[in-house]
Amino acid sequence: MDVFSRTFLPAAAETGLATQTVSRHMPIFRRCVGSGDAPILVTRCSRPDQIGGDYLLLLTHRRLVITRQSRVLHRLRLHLNAELRELCNVTWSLDPRSQSVELAATAIDGVRERFLIRTHHPKQVWQVDTLLNHAFRTPHESRGPRLTPGVVQGAPASSSAQ
Repeated sequence: MDVFSRTFLPAAAETGLATQTVSRHMPIFRRCVGSGDAPILVTRCSRPDQIGGDYLLLLTHRRLVITRQSRVLHRLRLHLNAELRELCNVTWSLDPRSQSVELAATAIDGVRERFLIRTHHPKQVWQVDTLLNHAFRTPHESRGPRLTPGVVQGAPASSSAQ
């Protein structure tokens, strides 16, 4: 069993996702992510500017993959598949009161993507923040200073940007 297969379901279980849900999305994720790339975060998310469709976010050490399931026909499709180094202006803001994290990034095609990650408990907001810090602030040879720090809602921006 490869690294992705061993770590995908436990990462999804940490955020409370049902095995049936992640199993439906697994073939799309499998096509996008290499067998040696371990998931950091697997969670549901939504678009703050749209109604309709459920999204599932997969963050690995190398990629961000987001799938969408339509509400009516429950069809799955790939929404975003990008290497982390291809994303720029990555920001996230935390709101522990509403138990959510808003993640935004500009894809290589210039489109600004925004997603809202809701958690079940305020403590999970900080766990998501830690995981995003790990993915987007860990120095990589090929990544330059294109990333911006996460911001806690109502607090000044962190000064630890690369």
